[in-house]
Amino acid sequence: MHIFQLTPAISTGDAVSNDAIALEAVLRDMGYTDSMIYSPAIGNGIPKSIAQDTRDLPPLSADDICLYHLAIGGPVNQMFKELPCRKVVIFHNITPAKFFEKYDKNSADLCRQGLKESAELAGVTEHAIAISEFDAQDLRKLGYTCPIDVVPILIPFDDYAKKPTESIAAEKGKKTTFLFTGRVAPNKKQGDLIEAFYYYKKNYNASSRLVIAGGYGEQDPYYKDLAAYRDALGLSQEDVKFTGHISFADLLAWYRCADVFLCLSEHEGFCVPLVEAMYFDLPIIAYDSSAVGETLSYGGLLLSDKNPLLVAGAMNRVVSDPKLRAELVANGRERLKDFDREKVAEKFRAVIRKLAG
Repeated sequence: MHIFQLTPAISTGDAVSNDAIALEAVLRDMGYTDSMIYSPAIGNGIPKSIAQDTRDLPPLSADDICLYHLAIGGPVNQMFKELPCRKVVIFHNITPAKFFEKYDKNSADLCRQGLKESAELAGVTEHAIAISEFDAQDLRKLGYTCPIDVVPILIPFDDYAKKPTESIAAEKGKKTTFLFTGRVAPNKKQGDLIEAFYYYKKNYNASSRLVIAGGYGEQDPYYKDLAAYRDALGLSQEDVKFTGHISFADLLAWYRCADVFLCLSEHEGFCVPLVEAMYFDLPIIAYDSSAVGETLSYGGLLLSDKNPLLVAGAMNRVVSDPKLRAELVANGRERLKDFDREKVAEKFRAVIRKLAG
């Protein structure tokens, strides 16, 4: 019996790819030394010893197991459906198309297609792994009646001890810095971040800034809307800083430089940045949507309402109240223990043992 992983794409820096790479290490440690990740789109920097093109997939037998990272629509879904082996879905959720309708018809179509194809895969999937209970519930709504285990994303915390970009880290303390990390996308609601920050800066603290660390295209309609909104509010590019795609060292530096992590996203299947913020002892303010509340739990300040004035008040409270700040940081450290690499890896190993019989 061979076990291998399948992904629609694999690259450095995105949560699905990082999860697949981390799980690959666990599989090989379990003795599946010939395990491999297969993908039709392999980014630069991914070694061939970890990932190969789907065209190089060897002949399969009926007792081999494919672990498929399901996160979007596309031809790999059909490929997975037709594989002559046992099929296991690792579900990262799919963003509802409604978030993209106004800005990117192609992305909206892919999301819509992904949900349709996810439902079609229910009938051929022997077992499923969801990265949150929120995702497990979505799988059930899509018609999955197979056993479903919840295993969080496996986060390689050792990487976060690497050296950050010193020039960015040195900015700590010069201004009160609110940070959000993640690609610039409509479901992540960076516009709500900008509006809440506007009221915070206006009413509480002129010496402050919002850093939105994540990739975007200069001609992306959503990014252009955000930049225009920032300008219309009279905020400068230094007040609201879009970093664009950055190196891992830069990302580490922004986490070290920030004072508060702020998340107002409306759709997340897990939200890895929340766990990263806990690791860096950042107090967290987050809007309770999708899997955000489940991932954050008691590890931060969870808001049921994201009225920008209310959010701005919460931002001020966290910054100006040392006791509350210390409590949020301590709670984050405690919650972080639930995502300990070995603890999560053991949950994954338990699923593999069950599948292997």
